[in-house]
Amino acid sequence: MRDSWEIRLGGSGGQGLITGGIILAEAAILEGKQAVQSQSYGPESRGGSSKAEVIISKESIDYMKVRAADLLLVMSPEAAKKYVDDVKEEGIIILDSTYVKDCEPKKGKVYKVDISRIARQDVGREVVANIVALGVIVGLTGVVSREALEKAILARVPKGTEEMNKKALAAGFQAIKSAVSAA
Repeated sequence: MRDSWEIRLGGSGGQGLITGGIILAEAAILEGKQAVQSQSYGPESRGGSSKAEVIISKESIDYMKVRAADLLLVMSPEAAKKYVDDVKEEGIIILDSTYVKDCEPKKGKVYKVDISRIARQDVGREVVANIVALGVIVGLTGVVSREALEKAILARVPKGTEEMNKKALAAGFQAIKSAVSAA
């Protein structure tokens, strides 16, 4: 694994991206890494813009904002317009192709995954799209281990939803495996 990751999760309120960022940071901490997480969102409870940033490093972290993302997850067309140019030249962009249709980034390696559709159809509830997305991110990058991620998820999700969230995580890992082999 590289020494540090600057990760931005962008989408709309209600997609669980802030929770996803918190879970990703907690998974890194479980592995003994340094992690910071920040967030911003519009005043709307659902539908407004939402952004979570996570920096994970083996060393201490001096600045807690993402300058240029090593990895960008985009789950809404608005987030695509706002953040797609703030990716490093060799960065990774994961587009939720369920909602993000007309986005052809000029830099970075792009992976189009139907994250929200997978959550809705394969898991049964779109509310777990954030967990599917975390499976995609970790399956692609190995930024944290699957075990640490699952432990962080299960510590954070509401009681009674553990099996659904495990299924969502597995669906994310499978989705990126399929996307990589198709590329």
